[in-house]
Amino acid sequence: MEDPHTQQSSHAQQSSRAKQDSRAQQDSRTERHSHAQQQTRELPSWLAAEQDYEPQTDRSSFVQKSALSIAAVLRQLRLDDGTSARFSPSAPLKLVLLVLALVANSLSRNLMVTLILLACVLVRALFLNRSALARVVAVSLGAAGLAFIISLPAILLGQSTSAVRLGVKALVSTGLAMEVALTTPASQLTGALRSFKVPNLVIMTIDLTLRNIVLLGERALETLIALNLRSVGKDSDKRSSIGGVGGTLFIRASVSAQDTYDAMVCRGFDGTYDPTSRTTFRRIDLLWVGSTILLALLFLHLEGILFA
Repeated sequence: MEDPHTQQSSHAQQSSRAKQDSRAQQDSRTERHSHAQQQTRELPSWLAAEQDYEPQTDRSSFVQKSALSIAAVLRQLRLDDGTSARFSPSAPLKLVLLVLALVANSLSRNLMVTLILLACVLVRALFLNRSALARVVAVSLGAAGLAFIISLPAILLGQSTSAVRLGVKALVSTGLAMEVALTTPASQLTGALRSFKVPNLVIMTIDLTLRNIVLLGERALETLIALNLRSVGKDSDKRSSIGGVGGTLFIRASVSAQDTYDAMVCRGFDGTYDPTSRTTFRRIDLLWVGSTILLALLFLHLEGILFA
């Protein structure tokens, strides 16, 4: 057995070592704390001085004008999924009537024909909601104004009424197209095109273009806004910024195209549009066909072809 005196001596040594270790740790912490305080007090003067940075002013008219232009175009290109009215014809008949009205408006030499079509456009516009009516008016007036300006040189050649006539024709044609686009669902339009034996590739190209061009424009608008918010000071190389915006849009367009393709594959879409499941004929179509025949007879009479 171990001597009790030896046990007491070993316990005393262990206790002394523990005290020395704790004292050494405390001294080390105190030394690190004092060293940190000393380093804090010894900050350089240039780091402690207050900074008064004023970036140089730079013109950002390019970004702002580009953003405003893209926003204006998006408002005109956005095609909401409209709903047909109660007395609206079916989508295939609506496309046929639109084509006939555009052809009659283009070929008419009598201004009365254009005015009758203008009256039809105004009557249909009375039943549109506020947003759709504003878009029809804005686009139609823009097209009419552009046609009028282009035709102004004809006045110098002695054709004083040509500018007004072409402006009214552009107003009528654009109004008809906008009203059909804003009051017909996109699915019915694609089904109507397929019912006229339009190739599936053409329909899919039109469908994807109308749906994705607005999304691409929104991405461009977001990129320009982000560029404007992150631009500080004067940018001496604006060409690199333009290239960066173009590269970002290209990458996003590629990713969006791949996502669209994957979604089509997952949903089993093989690029075929079925006309029977999307287009249905209505009884009201007979009334529209009868009215179209009467208007066609009136057109032939005004043009001096029939009942002259």
